[in-house]
Amino acid sequence: MRSQVPFPHLRPDPLEMDQPPDIGALFHRLNNQLGIILANAELLEGKLADSVSRARAEQIVSGAVEAISAARHIRERCQDR
Repeated sequence: MRSQVPFPHLRPDPLEMDQPPDIGALFHRLNNQLGIILANAELLEGKLADSVSRARAEQIVSGAVEAISAARHIRERCQDR
């Protein structure tokens, strides 16, 4: 059975609520999750036999790559400030 809280490790610590967020750590965590999605989508894409399912997996791969690129762009913009 899954936890009632979808991502308990992402809940803010109440003791740290008054401190500014560590943007670098947030982007690191985001990239880790996107990397997992990308790797699994690529594995799935390689295992699928029919072209329709493979095309759907390709869309997931493409979306994950775009999300990683967008996260990198946002991080760079945040660091420039």
